[in-house]
Amino acid sequence: MILPPATQFVTYSVEDHIATITFNRPDQLNALFPDMIHTYSDLLDYADSDPEVRAIVVTGAGRGFCSGADLSILGEDPELVQGFLKGQSHKTVPGKYLHLSTPVITAINGPAAGLGFVIAMSADFRFAKSDAKLSSTFSRLGLIAEYGIAWLLPRMVGLARATDILVSGRTFSGSDAYEYGLVLAANDDPLSDAYACAKDLIANCSPASMAVVKAQILRAMNADFNESADDAFVEMAHAFNREDLAAALVGKLNKIAPQFPPNK
Repeated sequence: MILPPATQFVTYSVEDHIATITFNRPDQLNALFPDMIHTYSDLLDYADSDPEVRAIVVTGAGRGFCSGADLSILGEDPELVQGFLKGQSHKTVPGKYLHLSTPVITAINGPAAGLGFVIAMSADFRFAKSDAKLSSTFSRLGLIAEYGIAWLLPRMVGLARATDILVSGRTFSGSDAYEYGLVLAANDDPLSDAYACAKDLIANCSPASMAVVKAQILRAMNADFNESADDAFVEMAHAFNREDLAAALVGKLNKIAPQFPPNK
């Protein structure tokens, strides 16, 4: 897959098997133009297809994560807002992370609102700055719960909390998000937490196993227990035949990091 065209507003880099995608409009708290959404989607696909990439970290430049869609374009031409719909589907961002084999980690370093909030939540692992301001905001703008967040959020924090967050559109802190179970930690340096998480996954987890477990979780969300258990038996048979188990056992025996084969 060819690396999507470089853009100053969504940057991409790879180091130590970690792809970092950064929203880069710090003066506007990384508010998104429609083209930035498509770039982000393409970069997720590119990272997921790159055999050198074992984890993806998403963050924002400056003091914000992403303040959502840049609605200032309405002042230029009201029709431009339709760009946030054009070409979008469940196969694009932000729900795309559910279908990626590579784990996605968000470092919510500052305000995350609207679409930015959805992107922040749409990751396998989430870390926030304690005083980051988070809000769905949709109802306060006369909008609706966008990009599948009405499906995702109740499964993350339960119906009561999700209803509060989505219907009220109120603002809450990163510390609150930790209390609600939306993020794994809230402190002064979520990016360090995100990279520590990525490095742990890379050092200790089988890429194939992580991909399968992610797929199992998604399938299980819409299955009963019996279906999920039977699905696990099928996947267990595949896992027993992969070389990953042997690699893990050799690592444990020799007290070294397991040398798992790539999954791409």
